[in-house]
Amino acid sequence: MHHWRLDDARQTLVLASTGARLPEVIYWGAPLPATENLETLHAAHAIDVTGGMLDANPDLSICPEASRTFPGQPGLICRDTDGTPLLPKFCLDHADTSDGLRLVFTDQDNNLTLTALFAIDPDTHIITAKHLLDATRPIHLHWLAAPVFPASQHAAEMIDFSGRWCGEFQTNVTAWSAGMRYRENRTGRTGHEHFPGLIVPRNQYTNTKGEAHAFHYGWSGGHKMIAEELPDGRRQIQFGHAARMETEPATHFETATLYATFSNQGLNGCATAFQRHLRDRIVTWPKPDAPRPVHYNCWEAVYFDHNLPTLKDIAERAARLGAERFVLDDGWFGQRDDDTTSLSDWEVDPRKYPDGLDPLINHVHSLGMTFGIWFEPEMINPESTIHKAHPNWALGSEDQTLGRQQKALNMALPEVRDFLYTRISKILAEHAIDYIKWDHNRVLPAPDAAQTRGSYALMDRLRGDFPHVEIESCASGGGRIDFGIMKRTQRVWLSDSNDALERLKMQHNAALFLPLAVTGSHVGPRHCHTSGRTIDISMRAWVAAQRHMGFEMDPRELDAREEQVLMEVTAWWKANRNWMHTADILRLDSADPAVIAEQQHARDGQRFVVFAGKAATSDQIAPRPLRLTNLDPKGTYRIRLLNGATAHALSRGDQRIKSDPLQLSGAYLMNHGVTLPWSFPETMWVLEGERI
Repeated sequence: MHHWRLDDARQTLVLASTGARLPEVIYWGAPLPATENLETLHAAHAIDVTGGMLDANPDLSICPEASRTFPGQPGLICRDTDGTPLLPKFCLDHADTSDGLRLVFTDQDNNLTLTALFAIDPDTHIITAKHLLDATRPIHLHWLAAPVFPASQHAAEMIDFSGRWCGEFQTNVTAWSAGMRYRENRTGRTGHEHFPGLIVPRNQYTNTKGEAHAFHYGWSGGHKMIAEELPDGRRQIQFGHAARMETEPATHFETATLYATFSNQGLNGCATAFQRHLRDRIVTWPKPDAPRPVHYNCWEAVYFDHNLPTLKDIAERAARLGAERFVLDDGWFGQRDDDTTSLSDWEVDPRKYPDGLDPLINHVHSLGMTFGIWFEPEMINPESTIHKAHPNWALGSEDQTLGRQQKALNMALPEVRDFLYTRISKILAEHAIDYIKWDHNRVLPAPDAAQTRGSYALMDRLRGDFPHVEIESCASGGGRIDFGIMKRTQRVWLSDSNDALERLKMQHNAALFLPLAVTGSHVGPRHCHTSGRTIDISMRAWVAAQRHMGFEMDPRELDAREEQVLMEVTAWWKANRNWMHTADILRLDSADPAVIAEQQHARDGQRFVVFAGKAATSDQIAPRPLRLTNLDPKGTYRIRLLNGATAHALSRGDQRIKSDPLQLSGAYLMNHGVTLPWSFPETMWVLEGERI
């Protein structure tokens, strides 16, 4: 028998193997005593055998083997060089516990080596797991799962994520049943449609209470997720690259890192683990101690119509409103007057910028703002000088269906990456640029791991040579958001939708994985360009202030009241952004389905801010109390409704909270809650709290 365990203050993970076989996870949950006898635990883990079953239960191992008559999805499917199916049977070669857990298994009959890597972060409570497969000759890989975890049999349902353009991070709640929940993203990027995350909560859970296991696969290409219940009742979770992603035979393969965590604090425990790990362990900050700048992007102000006097005017207005970074979006290069031309022609358009970009950049700098610029490096228009010169650089067939009038470049080709590096680095070297909005506006003609690895390589090279430049991952909004791309970027554009109501919900769900520091959120136009909805400036501003705040509208449209509201909210965000950068975003359990609320809680527990957004009309007349979370029941807190003075005239009650702070116990705030004023839909209440 072999046993290994990983522990932190929140969880224990125990793996065990019989003989030299691949191990299985025999326990994953609340911490076990240090004195727990793992051999006895292994024995207690065994399930019975009865009629209609095999004489023994095949192990639900970290890589279930078809060769051991495993009845479900195997963890590895591969073929030899000549196409002959291989049925590996691995045996333990050696284990290394000097840095996490490294387990090496060999299959001498097929000359294969499988390496499993596990580690646990005691501060973020994230477990990382990864598989490596090596062969002595090129083989064809069809499927390799990251280390397989069991799913709790105390869970009635699972939560995964779907979406679409302008509607990312939609949650799906699916009941467990016999068989397989199979999700595969074959778009070649992380995808709006299939965010690679899964939460398996145990029964009677909420945002703030109960137990849950959660997973995220940190890969920016196509991926596959399997949640399977076997006939005997056991359940397994598998994540890996999309099927047949590896199109060429090779001798070495790796999964991406699987991130996993256990929470005994409801869904919020999972959320804070992922938020902290992403922000504190994965993202590399060019200026670690610098505050996140208020962002201005000119896209929804001018689109492709670049005019230097107009852009200078807009920059002046944005700076006056509080912007600290100006981003020049699509339209500055080639002959780019619309989306039909010039992608890959990364040279400044002399028609629009006869003196180059410096006049605009210098003007932006004179206003106290830094300068950013838009690229879409992995794409090419058929109508471009580079496509005409190198049509073989495009990925896929010549007659493929275009997306946004463009094709993808074949990022697996070194000459493509070298060309892109040369063009992009020239722009960065010749201009004072500290930010790239890196877009990816179409799906790939087929999923291909080499494409993702090529994109990673280009980003890594640029980051190495221009470490001061921050990169935003944008893919028609939220189409490429995952922990793999975040190793190379510092910000994500959550959605192309600037509709505050849609953003309110998307941000709420994305907080299960993403912290404020990386999540871009902008104040859009009065009349939303993607939904057609008209929303008041107060709601738009406060929704943007929930995350990394910015503006993306034509500031010339603002009237005096709108300017004043926007400047006030922006000033508030600047005054609070330093502590909010490291705060935990806790989703609140609202008794009113019309209210979507969160509590951003300082790491030291001394302060918090609650955003309570009303997205629809309530069924009842008066607001239901909103219960807070993660407070000291015996502590006393001063709470203040920051925008109480903006209550509508129809809010006629004499509520003290509208004008004066209240001092209340943590026990009251968590058990009864805060009673907020009446409001129309499309209203955000902002409640500040401080422990006294």
